[in-house]
Amino acid sequence: MSSSLKLKKRDYGAEPDKTKLVIAGIRHQLLLLFRRRHRLFPLVSAVSGCLLLFLFSFSILSPPPLIHLEPNPHPNAPFRVPENGGRSDRKLWSSRLSNFYSACSNATDSFQVTDKRTQTNRYLLIATSGGLNQQRTGIIDAVVAAYILNATLVVPKLDQKSYWKDTSNFEEIFDIDWFISHLSKDVKIIKELPKEEQSRISSSLQSIRVPRKCTPSCYLQRVLPILNKKHVVQLSKFDYRLSNALDTELQKLRCRVNYHAVRYTVSINRMGQLLVNRMRNKAKHFVALHLRFEPDMLAFSGCYYGGGQKERLELGAMRRRWKTLHTANPDKERRHGRCPLTPEEIGLMLRGLGFGKEVHLYVASGKVYGGEDTLAPLRALFPNIHTKETLTSKKELAPFANFSSRMAALDFIVCDESDAFVTNNNGNMARILAGRRRYLGHKVTIRPNAKKLYEVFTNRNNMTWDDFSSKVRKYQKGFMGEPDEMKPGAGEFHENPSSCICRTSEARRVKEKAKHDLNEDEHDSSEYSDIGNVPIASASRSDLEIW
Repeated sequence: MSSSLKLKKRDYGAEPDKTKLVIAGIRHQLLLLFRRRHRLFPLVSAVSGCLLLFLFSFSILSPPPLIHLEPNPHPNAPFRVPENGGRSDRKLWSSRLSNFYSACSNATDSFQVTDKRTQTNRYLLIATSGGLNQQRTGIIDAVVAAYILNATLVVPKLDQKSYWKDTSNFEEIFDIDWFISHLSKDVKIIKELPKEEQSRISSSLQSIRVPRKCTPSCYLQRVLPILNKKHVVQLSKFDYRLSNALDTELQKLRCRVNYHAVRYTVSINRMGQLLVNRMRNKAKHFVALHLRFEPDMLAFSGCYYGGGQKERLELGAMRRRWKTLHTANPDKERRHGRCPLTPEEIGLMLRGLGFGKEVHLYVASGKVYGGEDTLAPLRALFPNIHTKETLTSKKELAPFANFSSRMAALDFIVCDESDAFVTNNNGNMARILAGRRRYLGHKVTIRPNAKKLYEVFTNRNNMTWDDFSSKVRKYQKGFMGEPDEMKPGAGEFHENPSSCICRTSEARRVKEKAKHDLNEDEHDSSEYSDIGNVPIASASRSDLEIW
């Protein structure tokens, strides 16, 4: 009984072989064709077509190959990011030429001091605009405008109504007494209007807005007549309302305000130094990164980062707040280098420049668009990432946490004190810090050459790591904070304070020696590379001994 059951199962229950059935069917059809010779050739063609169609459909339904067939000129050396940066500390953390350049912003004998200039019946009020560093530019230029107008400056009012909604007053951010006393020989500054003037203008304060980049003659023509008549004038939305190009004495005054008179309150400075010390306890050197990857920045840039319809809707709605912005072409903006780099691209650039996995990064940033998912590729490259929130307790940060300007001031201090500072946009904080680091010794300041780096990032999977890092270093020449990178007058003065930096007579010789030691193949023939971008000052004995 059992044997018969097995037999039936073998004869009738076995699964037929589909391939054999197809082949048998084709053989049967071919035999029939040979019996009908007058139809042989058309039908053979038809059967051949069916076979080709069958084979083609089989190839379509098959899974794709696992190997990515994108062309790679180096198939034996794929793009793999090393953990080690591979450059010496000297090249990473300092410039060999910095000792031969010094700050020189003191007034000369031709500069008229306060006692000989200020008119007692002229008062200038200033209403700043924007975030902390944009307001800082207004404070700096307010002092120069008061000097031009021979007026007494009332301590500027900070913007409390902008996007950041910070209610802090001047004296809660900056050391007001130091500001007034340090500039006492340049401009007369008072904390508030005299009471008699307050009562007189309570209902008739003259408020005007001067054009952007207004020259000294523009102030004398537009503001001085009103000031002489009304005695008190307020300049509103005061940001970048003074010409970038001024005579040397006025530029030096700008530097005295920016780099010496404007300093933060004791409490902000103390907390900022605490953050710096905690970074120093973790490593001898550290990098500060002004990431600037917040939603408002990305919306303003008009760039696209692959977040689909959600990103387009969110950032598009935010961008419409700036009514004067044109409709952006994201691809064009990125090709032209006008988009902030992604955190991953920043990390790849730093590794390409020689910063290894062990380097500690301080990230100065607000709320990053995309949160931790966006930061993950940067964290994979540089695990030692710190922020003011991770370096302090909630209790320590509490006096600053609800005030965007105070939090920005803390980031400013750490970035200023860092061994290498990386900017990710050309905004106010980036420009002011770049200029400050030039003025205070040409500390390493890395500005991504985004237009050139775009090509490298786009094609990185088609090159070896050595090729990638070589291109990064090549394209970043001139974007590392070296003394001769910018010509006098190029860019914003706050970024390039060339009138306030002097070089020693030894600088040229030292630069040529440095070129020889580094075996540089390319020689920059521009006059600025040969003679420096600042006036020559006599070399001190100490400079020569240091070298």
